[in-house]
Amino acid sequence: MPGTWLQTVAQAWLVLTLTSSGSALGVTVALQTVPVLVLGAWTGSVADAVDKRKLLIGTQAAQGLLALILGILALTGVVELWMVWTLALGLGVARAFDTPTRQAFVSELVQGPSLPRAIGINSTVVSAARMIGPAAGGVIIAVFGVGLCFLINAASFVGPLIALTAMDTSKLYRAGVRAPRGPGAVRAGLSYVRSRRELFLPLGMMAIIGTLAYEFQVSIPLMAHSGFHLGATGFGLLYAAMGAGAVVTGITLAGKVPGRIRTLTIAAAAFGIALTAAAAAPSPVTEGICLAFVGAASVLFSSSTNATLQIRADPSMRGRVVALYIMAFMGSTAIGGPLVGVVGELVGPRATLGVGAAGCAAGVLLALALGSRARAQGSSGTYRTVTDPGPLS
Repeated sequence: MPGTWLQTVAQAWLVLTLTSSGSALGVTVALQTVPVLVLGAWTGSVADAVDKRKLLIGTQAAQGLLALILGILALTGVVELWMVWTLALGLGVARAFDTPTRQAFVSELVQGPSLPRAIGINSTVVSAARMIGPAAGGVIIAVFGVGLCFLINAASFVGPLIALTAMDTSKLYRAGVRAPRGPGAVRAGLSYVRSRRELFLPLGMMAIIGTLAYEFQVSIPLMAHSGFHLGATGFGLLYAAMGAGAVVTGITLAGKVPGRIRTLTIAAAAFGIALTAAAAAPSPVTEGICLAFVGAASVLFSSSTNATLQIRADPSMRGRVVALYIMAFMGSTAIGGPLVGVVGELVGPRATLGVGAAGCAAGVLLALALGSRARAQGSSGTYRTVTDPGPLS
């Protein structure tokens, strides 16, 4: 997973090197995430209906091959923007199948009281990798160039492929009956989420915040490149600061934070405050400090949202619920990436972080509004803890 985000940042820097255009960078990000947005609900139903291990073998191999091709093109100096866009689209399709399947696969590896902790750790690893990979990418780009980042990512898929192939399937915790496939399964998943406030509200908050605030692959390169006029090393250090905040928070709180509306609201508010401070930071040093808090708040919000959804989803629906989460978290970048890129180009790089802060504020307002309505209807307005989720109804 860190290798995937290492490729993401290398790809962003490659596009800026080729074009110096925030809009071109936004399009690149969109092409990589449009498949997640368009196919997400359907790929979630596929994950519920097929052998997850076999599907993951295919998706991991495809991502490794695409990374290898881009690495060869970059190292040989023949890479062009249209090639980057084509490979980004292919990677997006592979991820649309891989991400919900991989996250839902956790429940086949662990059961019982250990499941909430495992989901929390997995969520933290995913979120922390989103920070660590780009940080490492900045250093590698500065020393060796972008091509090596893609080759490292390609090599990083070898280990998971070996592990998946060698896995003893008789020890997996699998449901006795798999969910049906087809359009009916997709509609059933959407109806299931709409009818359950404990799933609908976290997804709604993530859709808003994911669209505007989690566009780090656009905002951080623009801040480094155009805001502070840093090279690849400075760019990597900014990401490293954000990654440090994410890792410390993730390790400390993984699986321990109760999945309540209040928790998600506080995390979203802290995320917005940190983004506002980062947008106003006067120097690279203060920017790095602010980004450490951005990383901490962002991983707290994303990991607690993911854990809450997985714990509260019925096992037969978990793949579809996770897919909807991925659509809100990553697929929304298909909309937010170009939007934030255009804002950065027209208004300036600092505005890209300001847009994210506004998205967090909107998410908080949504939680407060729905919480007030629930209290008016006699609800407590809180979730039960993730360690004891209780019945879904």
